[in-house]
Parts: sequence; C-alpha cells; structure tokens
Amino acid sequence: MERTDGYGDPTKVMVAVNESSLKGYPHPSISSRSAFEWTLSKLVRSNFSGFKLFFLHVQVPDEDGFDDMDSIYASPADFKSMKERNKIRGLHLLEFFVNHCHQLGINCEAWIRKGDPKEVICSEVKRVQPDMLVVGSRGLGPFQRVFVGTVSEFCVKHADCPVVTIRRNANECPQDPVDD
Repeated sequence: MERTDGYGDPTKVMVAVNESSLKGYPHPSISSRSAFEWTLSKLVRSNFSGFKLFFLHVQVPDEDGFDDMDSIYASPADFKSMKERNKIRGLHLLEFFVNHCHQLGINCEAWIRKGDPKEVICSEVKRVQPDMLVVGSRGLGPFQRVFVGTVSEFCVKHADCPVVTIRRNANECPQDPVDD
C-alpha cells in the first residue's frame, strides 16, 4: 500500500539542510540531522516509495569571501578556485543525505543555492511546491533571536506550504545554542 497525496504521486517533502558550525563541512548541523531523522522516523517510516525528499542547502556568501582577513591579493584564478571549493563542500554536505536516502530506497533530489537562507528557502518552496517543508530549529532564546534571527520562524510565516520545525534533542545541544 503506497501512501500518496491522493493523485498517485508521492508526497513531496523539502528538507532545508546546513553545515555544522562546530564541525564544519561536510558535517550536517545538529538541526539538519534532527530534521532529517524526524522526517524518516515520523513521516516516511517504512513507506519509502510513498515519498520524495528534496534537500536544499543554501550557501551564504561572505561579503568579501575571505572571512576575517584584513586584505588579500587574489588573482582571477584564486576566485575561481574559491568558488569551486565552496561548491564541492556543499556537494559533500548533500551527499550525506542523498546517500542515506538511496540506501533506504527513497527517491530524492538535492541542490545548492546561494543567498539569504530565509529568502532562498521560501523562493525554492514556491518553485518546487512541496507538500511540506521540514526545517531544524536551534531553540534560541529571545535575546539570541533578536541578534541572530531564525530561519525557521521566517519560513513558518512566509513559506507557501505547511512547515514543520524540529528542535534539537536536549542531549545534543552545544553549550551555546547559536552553535550547531
């Protein structure tokens, strides 16, 4: 028995994923892993053919692309190399989720976009039209939320589909909730 949206098509679930700020690439963040694991255990369960998962990773471009350096000499080849390295790092992150889906026999797609995660996720929801968006939530307190903002809150208010936010397990939270 295949669980579908009533028209014979699999239920489409978009999962927004990002890298770990503690471990760095290609490790998924705690929130991304939690969102993915929740999707598998609570939605998909053993109905692998009834779902199609879409993984979106949004890379946030640095203002200058050189982190905290005061100045740098760079040739056009340096910039090309840097762009290529970022693309490869993003692909490695997505590989974690795609490989897991393929091992289970779940149909999936994955891609990378650049920009403000809040805006890009909502734009991609409009484009892909999933039945549901699943995002991780870091569980920031009100003080941190003012300075950091939250992607999940923005998506709940602006995405054109139902949004499920998954909080991290208490035993997985780093000392500073901003870290992930």
